Amino acid sequence: MTMQIVYRADTIIDANLVKGALEAEGIGAYVAGQYLVGAIGELPRWNLVNVMVSNSDVERALPIVREIETALAAPLASDAAGDREDPLPDGILPA
Repeated sequence: MTMQIVYRADTIIDANLVKGALEAEGIGAYVAGQYLVGAIGELPRWNLVNVMVSNSDVERALPIVREIETALAAPLASDAAGDREDPLPDGILPA
């Protein structure tokens, strides 16, 4: 079976989130490279963790992946705009 990358993840958590969403829709998915991240420690990494699906499932998988990418990027956009309220009262620092 030939597979194709449908998502390049920044973290293992994001990759497994996408994998879970695809599997919930009946699309078999595989996270490639998740074990490589621990091996490199603090070194910079690029394109190590990818979510792959069968070539026959790519068309069904891409809309799901795009929806998740949009949802993952949304909090970052609001944080950058300064729209996020600080949930802690003045003088209390996070642990």
